[in-house]
Amino acid sequence: MGNCLTGEKIHTALGRLTPIVHRTPLITSETTNNLVGKKVYFKMENQQKTGAFKFRGATFKLMQMPKSQLKKGVITASAGNHAQGVAYAAAKLGVKATIFMAEKTPLAKVNATRNYGAEVVLTGETFQEAYEASVQKQMQSGAVYIHPFDDYDVMAGQGTIAMEMLKQEDRIDTILAPIGGGGLIAGIAVAAKHVNRNIKVIGVQADGASAMHDSFHSGKLKKVKTVSTIAEGIAVKQPGEHTFPIIQKYVDDIVTVSDEEIASAIVYMLERNKTLMEGAGAATLAALFAHNDKIRSRHLGVVVSGGNMDIDTMAKIQTLAKKLHQPA
Repeated sequence: MGNCLTGEKIHTALGRLTPIVHRTPLITSETTNNLVGKKVYFKMENQQKTGAFKFRGATFKLMQMPKSQLKKGVITASAGNHAQGVAYAAAKLGVKATIFMAEKTPLAKVNATRNYGAEVVLTGETFQEAYEASVQKQMQSGAVYIHPFDDYDVMAGQGTIAMEMLKQEDRIDTILAPIGGGGLIAGIAVAAKHVNRNIKVIGVQADGASAMHDSFHSGKLKKVKTVSTIAEGIAVKQPGEHTFPIIQKYVDDIVTVSDEEIASAIVYMLERNKTLMEGAGAATLAALFAHNDKIRSRHLGVVVSGGNMDIDTMAKIQTLAKKLHQPA
């Protein structure tokens, strides 16, 4: 059971998580529906505890672990949302958490993680460097490593989103989900196809961090040397070894969007729906606007994965968004 991902496992996760996680709203907006000519349903995981979906996977992972392991504490590395998810889940279960984050992680995410009671270690330029430091520390300490995406229990927890969505609106025929390392979309794709194998699942990456997109379309695992995007939550240099084969098997397509398109989606959602999405959470809406003609769907589910944005970056977001709407 531990080393694979099945619909049954996600269904089990849903049962275990129901009393703990928020069943986030599925909202629709007439403005958006009219703009794109389809019914669009936004799954508001930016309203999840800790402001992002990551709390689901982290909680389910910790619930699967024996007490003897939990006593040694848990350790992870994160761009921010996974950190908060692990910190909060650990606090709920009385487990010590140590979290490594890159030095440039938005302060809001660092402070929130500390506020949940975790020890935060800021190190390295990038997520990759923080991750490598955390793995070294784990070897010394014997704490249990909670990978942000490349773990079947974590994927199962994230997959509960799709099962919830389809309970809230059973006409959904296509789901758009953001991709960093692939934990969220792997869970969503397996869950959705378990409920109805005709549901299409489309992944979205930032074009400045397109490792999974490139791997998916070439059929082999590819890394990118550098990542550059305002969507730091999905700025991952290499796809997960466990997530990639699942994505190859269950995901129907992967598209990319530019930072300008992501910024424009953030501004649109703030103005029209009074809702704050972070870059990674806005990628799916950006893809809907950018690739609408290619997305054949009557009832489209859009995963808004998180809302933990540094408000200091708002001016930059507005500037980027304006660029998109200027005539060339």
